Amino acid sequence: MSCMPVPAQLPPARAISGFDPFSATLHNVIAGEIREMRAKLEALAEVLVGDAHFASSYLEQLQDFDYLIQHADECVNLLERIARGEDSLSAIGHIRLGAVQQRMRDALGGA
Repeated sequence: MSCMPVPAQLPPARAISGFDPFSATLHNVIAGEIREMRAKLEALAEVLVGDAHFASSYLEQLQDFDYLIQHADECVNLLERIARGEDSLSAIGHIRLGAVQQRMRDALGGA
């Protein structure tokens, strides 16, 4: 029995053809989880904005809440599009936050 050497560097990952019967369900469940996180962030932001002193003192940090809420929405929408069968590259093209869209494209090798 001979042993084959293990390459020092693995080839880039490629999509494997086939059907995963759980993929759409899992994408939808993850989207639901992110939607729940988004709702909690939004509720917390509303409480914090309700305190005028806090809101005026921490305006920049409150804007981060808004960004996180938008980011969550984009991730939910992406997962739902893919769960409905849209191909990944087309689904990524619908992301409205440029930095998020770019990170997704970078993750797929700059596609």
